[in-house]
Amino acid sequence: QVQLVESGGGLVQAGGSLRLSCVVSGLTFSSYVMGWFRQAPGKERVFVGRMSQSGARTDYTDSVKGRFTISRDNAKNTLFLQMNSLKPEDTAIYYCAADNSWSLRARDSSQYDYWGQGTQVTVSS
Repeated sequence: QVQLVESGGGLVQAGGSLRLSCVVSGLTFSSYVMGWFRQAPGKERVFVGRMSQSGARTDYTDSVKGRFTISRDNAKNTLFLQMNSLKPEDTAIYYCAADNSWSLRARDSSQYDYWGQGTQVTVSS
């Protein structure tokens, strides 16, 4: 059974930082592109960023470039999202997701095969 379990969310003031983790089991983690998405209240789930299987390639949505960093530890089957300089508009539920290839449609959530349950991030002004 495949499981993706996010953690690390919470309440933080604007300008602060959080580090999210996503522990994966039940699949060969190093064979999957791993992504982060987020969903704000009343809005669609949107792409935040992704990392290739080896960690050599990353791709971020423009609104988080320079503030968020994705990393992974293939030995520990864990994906990370370091979030700095947080803004109130970053408030959302954050999800990790696994994709079996580096797709040209990375921003399309339907491309991803497996999802976590999400972790809430709230940024106060």
